[in-house]
Amino acid sequence: MDKDKAVILIAEDEVHIRNALRRNLINAGYEVILAADGEETMAQFRAYDVDLVVLDVLMPKLDGLQVCQLIRQESDVPIVMATVLGSPSDRVAGLDLGATDYIVKPFSSRELIARIRTILRRLSPTVREKPSVRTNEPEAISVGDLILYPQTRKVYDQNSHIRLTEIEFHILYLLAQAPGQIFARESILQRVWGYADDSDLETKALDVHISRLRTKLDRSTVRLMTIQGHGYMLLT
Repeated sequence: MDKDKAVILIAEDEVHIRNALRRNLINAGYEVILAADGEETMAQFRAYDVDLVVLDVLMPKLDGLQVCQLIRQESDVPIVMATVLGSPSDRVAGLDLGATDYIVKPFSSRELIARIRTILRRLSPTVREKPSVRTNEPEAISVGDLILYPQTRKVYDQNSHIRLTEIEFHILYLLAQAPGQIFARESILQRVWGYADDSDLETKALDVHISRLRTKLDRSTVRLMTIQGHGYMLLT
């Protein structure tokens, strides 16, 4: 595989959709790996150095939600859930398991590629590098007892690694740049997701990520505060 190209794993049980996505993603400049069911998805994920997973929810053997949960036990790789289940509760269920984003079927390849590009653009070009010496990583931010390393998206609390998803890291990194400052919901949505507005559905997605992040910071001296009617901020 071309190491200069991002590797996308497409997990989709409908062969015509799978092949169409493969063709369009290759034309967009990505390397593509395919899987037709949940078990094959996990096998392919473990066999290749994947940069992003597009994960159908309704798959045989293991469904997309189960696969998402398994991947999150092993990796923070971005996951875009693809689903015909369009209600807010269905989408939030995927986010609650650690999905980065979701897209509702039927969708165009152009829309999917735009979402993939937005997600991968946030990733450092050196994200695959895993330095063994943390002090060699540049541009670290310290807030309270937390140290954030943007090059590898790692966070440490008193020398213990706090495992965050890509979205969780970017929310925390944004807030950590100005502790004590309130960040409005619409500002976070725009700066982390690239959304132009503050729709009810995206706000629910943000709430899920904030809740998960707050739980993961529970042992830290840093507190993620909700300021009702205004937004969120970090306190030390």
